[in-house]
Amino acid sequence: MDKFAINVQSEIGKLNGVLVHTPGAEVENMTPENAERALYSDILNLSVASPEYNDFLSVLKKSTNVFEVKDLLGEVLNLEEARQYLLSKICGTEKIKHPSPEVCQILSEQSAESLAKQLIEGVPMIKNNLTHFLDNERYSIHPLPNFFFTRDASFSMGKQIMISKMANAVRDREAMIMETIFKFHNDFETTVVNPILNYDKSEKGTIEGGDVIIASENIFVVGNGNRTSTQGIDSLIEHLKTYPGEKHLLVQELPKNPESFIHLDMTFTLLDRDQCMIYEPLILHSKKHFTIHITIDGDKVKSIKEEKNLLKSLKKLGIDLNPINCGGNNDLYIMEREQWQSGANFFSLEPGKVIGYERNIRTIDALNKNGYEVISANDIATGKVNINDYKKAVITIKGDELSRGGGGARCMTMPLNREKI
Repeated sequence: MDKFAINVQSEIGKLNGVLVHTPGAEVENMTPENAERALYSDILNLSVASPEYNDFLSVLKKSTNVFEVKDLLGEVLNLEEARQYLLSKICGTEKIKHPSPEVCQILSEQSAESLAKQLIEGVPMIKNNLTHFLDNERYSIHPLPNFFFTRDASFSMGKQIMISKMANAVRDREAMIMETIFKFHNDFETTVVNPILNYDKSEKGTIEGGDVIIASENIFVVGNGNRTSTQGIDSLIEHLKTYPGEKHLLVQELPKNPESFIHLDMTFTLLDRDQCMIYEPLILHSKKHFTIHITIDGDKVKSIKEEKNLLKSLKKLGIDLNPINCGGNNDLYIMEREQWQSGANFFSLEPGKVIGYERNIRTIDALNKNGYEVISANDIATGKVNINDYKKAVITIKGDELSRGGGGARCMTMPLNREKI
């Protein structure tokens, strides 16, 4: 069997493969008490979120090859080298509550399938002494309720898989799992790169996939905010020096608050060859948040300069985008509300065919007015509609529960291969 080649040179090329994680018991292992530690401002109801996610997943399966994190992890943990690699990382560096030797020993004796499940859903604490008995904590190794946002812990750049350095230690295990899958799984043809580990000497470097947008094979857009630091971007610069020719890195500063500005893709996503979705107050009109254009020629930084805004900078590089406004054109209050609900966060199946949340009605209306047919994900899932019958479309998933997790369709996907534009 031929290996599946990792190759992502754009945000919109026809999707040939995507990695997802269907939310499971780890979501309901959150409580009001530990939700904040898990980076949630609310707790999700899995019985409500699952039908929404299943419609989303059905659309993906009708459009492309879909890989599941838990399946790949279970398969790769059958390899003793991979199992030892991941367990040594988890037992050596889990920072929220260091697993005891007893817990690590129990994990080492699990079957691959059981181990994969526990590393995602959590390992209950064994109440075998007074300290553990009196501890309010339920888990020795915490669940990963954020993992269905597979965009963050790793991301594809060209033929390489980039391993993120998460801004919050509670998510470190997600990156460890992704690294193990792509480093050891025999079904993928790729090179695994950890830019922070390779280049950052400050110990302040962080980078997450939601902040990295592949505009073309040599133009990259990166958000600088709470999740991706300047030191993390410096590490990406160093990595880009290993690419031949001239490369362009556009850096967009993000507001520190509110939490809806967690990543760049909550304010800017590509929809088609000539269209993008933006949160206009930041992307076009902010005087507080810089846009920087870094040119790298071979292994040297050729220039660093400030730009007026992101779209003007992209236009200079030959990417001329017509913006569609999250929340529509007329009301800042509505823009703010729909941006909060991941209204700018769209995922492209191919040029002009995108997925987003139905609840952002002004955003969906703006897309419709710009030529996008509005199609329900459920209609595609149940076979009432064939997406191939449309040239341009926005596929809507309900997302009333999913959106409370703080991300949208792009956040829930990690593309593995796209056709060249």
